[in-house]
Amino acid sequence: MPGNMMAHMNGYGWGHMLFGGFMMVLFWGGLIALVIWLLRGLGRRDAGVQRQPSALDLLQERYARGEIDEQEYEERKRVLTH
Repeated sequence: MPGNMMAHMNGYGWGHMLFGGFMMVLFWGGLIALVIWLLRGLGRRDAGVQRQPSALDLLQERYARGEIDEQEYEERKRVLTH
């Protein structure tokens, strides 16, 4: 029997070789895509965390906008820092 016929009889024809190669590319491509997706997700989570302004920060903003005068600012600052 010719070699090609023998290969088909044993179930190892070109179709199996092509399918196996395709599955390997699909597996590695999926694995790489999963790693990239996970790394991007972690990067976004860290970038999205913002520090909440403290009471002193808010007091300074109110003073800078002119909502409170210097005397009130100093009095409230003294209360906050003690």
